[in-house]
Amino acid sequence: MDLIDLLLGRPLATEEEKAERIGPAKGIPIFGLDALSSAAYGPEAALTLLIPLGMAGVAYIVPISISIIFLLAIVYFSYRQTIMAYPQGGGSYTVASENLGVWPGLLAAASLMVDYVLTAAVGISAGVGALISAMPSLEKHTLALCLAILIVVTLVNLRGVSEAGAIFRVPTYLFIFCLLAMIALGVIKTLASGGHPVPVIAPPHLMGTAEALGIWLLLRAFASGCTAMTGVEAVSNGVMAFKEPASVTARLTLTVVIGILTVMLAGIAFLCRAYGVAATPPGQSGYQSVLSQLLVAITGKGIFYGVSIGSILVVLALSANTAFADFPRLARAIAQNGFLPHGLAIRGRRLVYTQGVYALALLAGTLLIVFGGVTDRLIPLYAVGAFMAFTLSQAGMVMHWKRVRGPGSSKSMFVNGLGALATGLTVIIVLIAKFTEGAWITLLLIPGLILMMRLVKRHFDYVAGETDNGAPLNIRDLTPPIVVITIDRWSRITQKALRFAMTISPDVLALHVDYDQESDTLASQWAQLVEEPARRAGLAGPRLVILKSPYRFVIRPILDYALDLEKNNPGRQIAVLTPELVEFRWYLNLLHNHRSAALKALLLFQGDRRIMVINIPWYLTDQDARP
Repeated sequence: MDLIDLLLGRPLATEEEKAERIGPAKGIPIFGLDALSSAAYGPEAALTLLIPLGMAGVAYIVPISISIIFLLAIVYFSYRQTIMAYPQGGGSYTVASENLGVWPGLLAAASLMVDYVLTAAVGISAGVGALISAMPSLEKHTLALCLAILIVVTLVNLRGVSEAGAIFRVPTYLFIFCLLAMIALGVIKTLASGGHPVPVIAPPHLMGTAEALGIWLLLRAFASGCTAMTGVEAVSNGVMAFKEPASVTARLTLTVVIGILTVMLAGIAFLCRAYGVAATPPGQSGYQSVLSQLLVAITGKGIFYGVSIGSILVVLALSANTAFADFPRLARAIAQNGFLPHGLAIRGRRLVYTQGVYALALLAGTLLIVFGGVTDRLIPLYAVGAFMAFTLSQAGMVMHWKRVRGPGSSKSMFVNGLGALATGLTVIIVLIAKFTEGAWITLLLIPGLILMMRLVKRHFDYVAGETDNGAPLNIRDLTPPIVVITIDRWSRITQKALRFAMTISPDVLALHVDYDQESDTLASQWAQLVEEPARRAGLAGPRLVILKSPYRFVIRPILDYALDLEKNNPGRQIAVLTPELVEFRWYLNLLHNHRSAALKALLLFQGDRRIMVINIPWYLTDQDARP
């Protein structure tokens, strides 16, 4: 087994795809991890905005969370409709493109791409934030830890969907168990104490109100808290990854994910108010995450705390998996329509869209480096793309039901219309509330991506127009090309190139550049070694052409000769053969010149359609390579 097989697993055949499909048990870690893990930073993001209110701000986390849960319920029912209408994978891009048109589809695509990149970056940085909350001494290594986790998540996702689900299953269910157990224990203690539980370890106490409560502050907190909803669209994007019946399995997975997330959001909000847990300033000394404060307040710093913090760290870091599962699928759908490079639509050795995985890893890594791996710096950019995609998807579904009609279509249209209205209003709130905090960057990125995709599409349309041909094979005027061979001296490589050239054309020109005035030896050898054997065989011998180069240029004279030959022979094709040595040891390549590679590049970029470049490799064996 080589290193690649060890890291990525053995290659999978196309017919093994069905075995790679997953059920709800693996679907929750793969497509639900982002949504579930957002319970760890969504409420905290809202509480961070309420820090200026002191402890008075903690009370408002409950109504804010209720509003988010209400919005989550609307989106949940909307995406249930989407899964049934698009069992082949009803991502926002597909729904918007088919029902609203090309431009809304590209807006949904750009929004989702931005959202997935941020999902990967925010999830990893939030996981590292949880670790630093428990071990503050690691704060100076924040970025290094983020990048290390990104590399691990990337490698795991390159191993395939099914294996990624198996790897992530244990930490995911441990995380769910720990949070639900904490919530259950906290609620029991709160009820038993009449609503005033005594914390095992008291959370940090904030000072009194430093800012008056206003509707604007609440809207900003709501906008930040809405990051808890990111990732809920993932199941509808990846329906085809589920076992048959795919739509039923996907809906079941979505229901379980949304149900658990709802309990988590409601429980965390309730316990924060009951125990007086507020957010601490992120990125500063003494920072402690909200979940860490709740855990020590309810259970103390024992084994359960360590296990819970560990599971939160792992799950937050692995929540990037949702982006790695969906971003390549989205990129594949866009590439199939010609708006992204075609390589993104090709599956790799493990039946995953490898180039999409690499692209996401590169973009997420860049974001982490730019923002230093601090979650709070990334949060303001986060929810805009997700809610833009929500809105376009739901609006597209309204048009879908309007076009399809049939039993239940009116009810479905109402559900999706309500979802579009609710998420559309949320987009406006998030944009206004977070504009100065960094959302303006998203507003630049999304149009920039749309422009890029349109330019890619225009290029592919141009290529198709230039290359498409519906006519039958043209066999008129088939004339052998003029073959040009570049030679340095008489050698086995030269002989191999000449033999091949004489099989495809009787008109062969051997070009030798005389830059050191030592071409007489080759000229004297030519008649005996080349012309005489050809004459005895009744063949036209290759002609030797010596190009003088007083300034010692080698490539330029050959290039000019080939271009002039093409110009002076309008009815002929020109085949330029470039012999070159092939070394099997990379370091030995440093000992040779690479003029043939440079010549090929110049001919390809400066030549015309009638110039063809053919490689004539000479493979050096181990014996040949020895001095």
